[in-house]
Formats: sequence, C-alpha cells, structure tokens
Amino acid sequence: MFSRLSIVVLAGLLAPAIFGHAQQVKNVSVNLVPVRTTPASSGQEMYSQYCAVCHGAEGRGNGPAAKGLKVHPTNLTMLSAMNSGKFPANSVVTVLRYGTDSPVHNVNGMPVWGPVFRSMNAANPSSEELQRISNLTRYLDTMQVR
Repeated sequence: MFSRLSIVVLAGLLAPAIFGHAQQVKNVSVNLVPVRTTPASSGQEMYSQYCAVCHGAEGRGNGPAAKGLKVHPTNLTMLSAMNSGKFPANSVVTVLRYGTDSPVHNVNGMPVWGPVFRSMNAANPSSEELQRISNLTRYLDTMQVR
C-alpha cells in the first residue's frame, strides 16, 4: 500500500502534467517502434534506449518525441528536489513497474515498463524486471540536481 509520502511524491510528479503544462502540437506525431533489448546491467544504456526519446538525454523532459505528446514528460532531474532533497526510489520503482493514473501513461504515452522488462527473459521474467528497474532507478538517482 502507498505511504503518504509516496502519494505526495506521485502528486508532485503529476501536478505539472495536470495543471497546464500539457500542450497540443499540431502536425507532430510519435512513431511507436519495437523495444530493442539492452543490457540489464546498464541503467545508463537502458535510459538512453527507453527513456531519452521523451525525457531527453539529460532527463529534463525535452526529448525529440516530447513535442508529439499531449502531456509534457516529467523533468526527471528534479525528482529529489520535489521530494525535499531525497530521491524517491520507491515511487520511481512503482511508476516503472505499474505506471500511474496520469493520462500520459498507458495511452500513447509512457509505457509501463514492468511487463516489457519481464518479457525480455522468458526463463526468469521476474528477476529480469527487478534487475532492470533497479539499475534504471539507480541511474535516475545519478541524474538529480543536487
């Protein structure tokens, strides 16, 4: 069950999307492409392959596909700042595994990565998902504005 802090962090992550940072851009489309497998051990490589297209190479929400989304991607470098200086690892893991109620997730927006990561290793899907999400979460922590 979510703690109050998790709910506050999620609300903080969603607030920009809900309160007006959403914008529609005409004549811009986002092409959906198959997920290419990257090493589970490299959070940086996974970020570059799976996240940077929307969140940008530096995590500021300005990737090349951002203009084609109805809701602007979150600035991932500010997660700690929005959480009193502490990186919200548990909330990040939850969003990566299960998504959120935000309209950007699951509706032609950010994929829920848990099932995608599980599908990358048929022999041990749960281990694959947890390793990938753990390494990606650690990498996002290194991107924080301190």
